[in-house]
Amino acid sequence: MRRTVFNEDHEAFRETLRAFIEAEVVPVYDEWFAAGQAPRDFYYKLGELGIFGINVPEEFGGAGMESHKFEAVLYEETARAGVQFGGSGVHVLLALPYIKMLATDEQKKRYLPKFVSGEEMWAIAMTEPGTGSDLAGMKSTAKLSEDGTHYVLNGAKTFITGGVHADKVIVCARTAAPTAEDRRHGISLFAVDTKSEGYSVGRKLDKLGLKTSDTAELAFVDVKVPVEDLLGEENKGFYYLGHNLASERWGIAFGAYAQAKAAVRFAKQYVQERTVFGKPVAHFQNTKFELAACQAEVDAAEAVADRATEALDAGELTPAEAASAKLFCTEVAHRVIDRCLQLHGGYGYMNEYPIARLYADNRVNRIYGGTSEIMKTIIAKDMGL
Repeated sequence: MRRTVFNEDHEAFRETLRAFIEAEVVPVYDEWFAAGQAPRDFYYKLGELGIFGINVPEEFGGAGMESHKFEAVLYEETARAGVQFGGSGVHVLLALPYIKMLATDEQKKRYLPKFVSGEEMWAIAMTEPGTGSDLAGMKSTAKLSEDGTHYVLNGAKTFITGGVHADKVIVCARTAAPTAEDRRHGISLFAVDTKSEGYSVGRKLDKLGLKTSDTAELAFVDVKVPVEDLLGEENKGFYYLGHNLASERWGIAFGAYAQAKAAVRFAKQYVQERTVFGKPVAHFQNTKFELAACQAEVDAAEAVADRATEALDAGELTPAEAASAKLFCTEVAHRVIDRCLQLHGGYGYMNEYPIARLYADNRVNRIYGGTSEIMKTIIAKDMGL
């Protein structure tokens, strides 16, 4: 089947990106992996390449695109090479939509030029210790000062991807108590400068996978946040968070499909080169059948991912459709990557092989952005069940 989701511009971007990865990332990726994060200056290179400005309006230094297809190419090319771009995915996929949707013109003038260049890296802090997916249960508070010039932020966050290198963090905190009718009421969003007094980065968390992506705990003790850095309206934060979940879940779905596709590529190459009992592993019927089954699943995931991409670009991707795409693509990736690792034998368990890193990186896809169980709940509700 001929794929129609990408045009010549996307393919030209793919060539540029592939060359960049081969020159700037692959030679040093083992060093990043050992260090547990990409170096801060790498993000300046991404800014120079234009990665951060694709969906930023031209007046703020971006390319002014409204399509997510360039992001899709990025997912495919990083997966193909078996690398990650550190915590930069949060900068673009998660933080940017909130800035574009909620920031005033004055805020955009302050935020976006440095966002595009990589001078200021952004993260988003939602999850708190003990609350997990229950965002309405967050305890962090932001109280308006008596003179009305700033909010005083107190609390803690965890699992914050990009939290070590972040210069700005979109922090979710309570500006009012929940009501009896709506426990989601009272949450607001703030663009917090990480250099603020009272702001601190705790542990850099040691994760199973995504080793080059810095993930941290954050703490706020009487952090003063100027009122000019409130994003959107007070107490409507929970609504804003829900508004962007479809695009976040699309990103996870497409990334998972890309990982599954890469796993088949890695396994095919390995079984053609590896010899057992005097024959290439690819010669055995079991190998052919396993890879054929994996390829069929990847083909199906590609169709789902592409359809979701088209719907997202058209502004028509519903929460239930995004949940369905995430559920399907992440579960397919789980099965495919596991089977492809099995074909590597003992070498598949070694981190020097990309399939091992991919196996670990992929596992979180069924957890973050909403677990597979949450996706099933959303889909079932949409079915009227």
